[in-house]
Amino acid sequence: MNGDWERRSAQAWESIDAYGEEEFRALIDGLAAELPPGSPVAAFERACAFDSTGHPDRAIPLYREALEGTLPGERRRRAVIQLASSLRNLGHQDESIALLTAELDAGSDHLDDAVRAVLALALTDVGREREAVSLAVGALARHLPRYQRSMANYARLLVEPPPRT
Repeated sequence: MNGDWERRSAQAWESIDAYGEEEFRALIDGLAAELPPGSPVAAFERACAFDSTGHPDRAIPLYREALEGTLPGERRRRAVIQLASSLRNLGHQDESIALLTAELDAGSDHLDDAVRAVLALALTDVGREREAVSLAVGALARHLPRYQRSMANYARLLVEPPPRT
């Protein structure tokens, strides 16, 4: 994988709306075929193409295959987020929640809020709305020009038990 391949891949993804579903998947498949056999990046890119064209059921095994290997850069974290989202969409909320909870504990980067957003959706699906709102408000608080401290506290209070009196 080189800079030219990454550039062409980025261009393909930027132009996704210019293609039909099958045509786009064929484009990504062609790019993935340029990578060595068994490439985790190829599996990831193919998974993304299926997911982005409405086929999470076909994306899930490819995300799992990609995660069995070593995905460079942010692709590993993106694969976890996208796998969890696909699982959630297909009714596997508990596995989605487990993956995303572990991902939050695994480290921190610019994708933290994406992890929290998908986790909030999965928590809502299983009736844990207060936790979901707490995650969403907590993630949003960091981006507000004012009220950051207040919103972070409100988010925390949604899930903490009230003080005993």
